[in-house]
Amino acid sequence: MNRPKFHFTTQKNWINDPNGLVFLDGEYHLFYQHNPLGNTPGNIGWGHAVSADLLNWTELPMAIPFADGIMAFSGSVIVDKQNASGFGANALIALFTAHHTMRRLETQHLAYSTDLGRTWTQYAGNPVLDIGKADFRDPKVFWHQATQRFIMLVVLPDEHKVLFYNSSDLKSWVFASEFGPAGATNGIWEVPDMFSLPLEGTQHWVLKVDIGSGGQHGGSGGQYFTGQFDGTKFIADSLGTKWLDYGKDFYAALSFANLKSRTVWLAWMNNWEYAALTPTSPWRGAMSIPRELGLKRTGQGVCLVQHPIPELEQLRANCFQVQNFTINTETRNLPITGSRAVPITGSRAVPIMDSRAVPITHKGFELEAEFTLETAQEFGFLLGENLKIAYDTIDQEIFVFRSQIQDSDFHPNFAGRHHAKLPLEQTLHLRIFIDTCSVEIFVQHGEIVLTDLIFPNLLSTTLKLYAKNGTVQIKNLAIWELE
Repeated sequence: MNRPKFHFTTQKNWINDPNGLVFLDGEYHLFYQHNPLGNTPGNIGWGHAVSADLLNWTELPMAIPFADGIMAFSGSVIVDKQNASGFGANALIALFTAHHTMRRLETQHLAYSTDLGRTWTQYAGNPVLDIGKADFRDPKVFWHQATQRFIMLVVLPDEHKVLFYNSSDLKSWVFASEFGPAGATNGIWEVPDMFSLPLEGTQHWVLKVDIGSGGQHGGSGGQYFTGQFDGTKFIADSLGTKWLDYGKDFYAALSFANLKSRTVWLAWMNNWEYAALTPTSPWRGAMSIPRELGLKRTGQGVCLVQHPIPELEQLRANCFQVQNFTINTETRNLPITGSRAVPITGSRAVPIMDSRAVPITHKGFELEAEFTLETAQEFGFLLGENLKIAYDTIDQEIFVFRSQIQDSDFHPNFAGRHHAKLPLEQTLHLRIFIDTCSVEIFVQHGEIVLTDLIFPNLLSTTLKLYAKNGTVQIKNLAIWELE
C-alpha cells in the first residue's frame, strides 16, 4: 500500500537511517537500519541493497543482524585501500554503534567484508571505542588526506556534541577534539556526517548533524555548519542554525564514501514524530532520492546546495510543456491529469485535458517550472485538494501545505504548513519530484529544499496551477512521467 515508484523501500518491514553508503567496483551500496521481523522499530540490524545506477536497487540478505543482545545502530563504511586494518586491500570496513540491550551502553564496533559486502565478520577485538556512555553513537569515518589519518565523528546526543577521533589502522582511536553545543539544541543530536566541497577555488568543510526532536516544523530534522577542518578540530563559519531541508521528512542524511568526482547523499524520508504510524504495508520507511551536493556563497553566508542526481533524467518518459503562459485569479484551475505533450503559448489560460491520461498519483512525476512574478499574492501548484506547493509574495516564503485527509489522520501533527524564507525580485525556479507518497521540492536550483511525505486519495488526484489575487507568468513548465 502506498509504495513509491522511484524511491527505495524494502520488500517488507521497517527501515530508518541509511548507513554505510559506499561505492566500490561499479556498485553503490546502501545499508540501512532494518527490522526484518516487523514494521516498527526493534530487532535492528543493517539491511543491504546494491545498485549500478542509484536508481534500481537489489535487496540482499541482512548484512549485520541483531545478535547476542546487540543491535547494530547507525554507522558508516570505508574502503581500506591500503590495508591499514590488516583485513585485506580494498576490504570494506564498517564502523557502527553496538546498542547493548541488556545494559545501558553504546560502544563502537568494527566489522569487515572481503567479498564486496556480501558477508561480514565481526572484529574479534570489539569494541574499538568505548567511553562507558549509554548514549554515544553513529560513527562517521573518512580518510583525511592532509594528515594521512582516518577521522571518526561520534555524537553525545544529550550533550549536543560531536567528538572527533583519529586512527592509523581503523582499530585504535585517539580523541582529538569536540564541537558543540551549537545551532539547534532543542532535541538530541544524532547521525553526523562530514565532507569537503569546492568553494571559490578552495575546499570548504561541511559538518552535518541531525536533531532527534526539535526540528523547525516539529519532530526530527537536520542542520549543518560550514567551516574549516585541519584533521583535528572543526571551526565553523557561524554557530547559527542552517537547516538541511525545510520540509518535515528528511532525516539522517549520509554521503557516499569512495566517490571520485562528486559528493552524493540520501536520507531517510520520514519523521520520528509519526514514523511508526505511517499508512504503508507491508513496508514502512523509504529513502529520499539521491542528491548531489555543492556550496554557494549567498547574502546569508555559505549555503549548501542540493541537486537531484542527473541519473534521474533516465526515468523521463512523456512530457507536457507550457511556455509564456499567464495564470490569473479567474483561470486558476489548469488541470494536468496526465503528461501527453501539449505545448501551449499565449496569455489565455485554457484548461488542458487528456482523457487518455493516467491520474498523477498512479505514476511518478517530475516538474520543472520557472515563474515570473507579477501581481499575484500567492501562486503555485495544487495536488488534489489537499496539498499546496506555493510561494507567498507577502510573507516572501516558499511553502508546502498538507492538510489532514483520510490517509493522513494517523497523527495529529502530520498536517501543517512547512516553509522557508525566500526573498525574490523577479523569478522563481522550482524542480519538483512527486511520487506515490512523497514530494521533494528543489527551489532556486537547490538553494532551498523541502521534502514531505504525502498520502493523498489515489483515485482522483489531479495537478493544477493557481494564482491568488493577481497574475503570475509561467515562463517555462515541463512535466515528465518517470517510469
